[in-house]
Amino acid sequence: DEDALVVHRGEHAFALLNKFPYSSGHLMVAPYRHEGDFAALADGEALELHRLAGQALGALAETYGPHGYNLGWNLGRVAGAGVIDHVHIHVVPRWAGDTNFMPVLADVKVLPEHITQTRARLAEAWPRA
Repeated sequence: DEDALVVHRGEHAFALLNKFPYSSGHLMVAPYRHEGDFAALADGEALELHRLAGQALGALAETYGPHGYNLGWNLGRVAGAGVIDHVHIHVVPRWAGDTNFMPVLADVKVLPEHITQTRARLAEAWPRA
């Protein structure tokens, strides 16, 4: 586990440090089962992934005291998933004054369409209850 940077193991999922972090303490929480479809996670897997992400927040708070966090899923190659067919949650600690390199170095924000159009498309595609 130490060589693989695994921080904690649960029943259905585990937490490990990212080898290519956005910041110190950048964790990933992943299921043991190789699954690339977020919707195909078993209930026990999904619950434990979220529980471990919460525990990661506590461990980061106790150890490093970040001012905030980014949590998120990268699903598929174009989303930046390093292991394309294996879902995982990123838990990234953030501090006041840190920043993403794109707006700082290149003054770039990537928005391929107007935000109101994106909102309309998503609202239309959202599953109905």
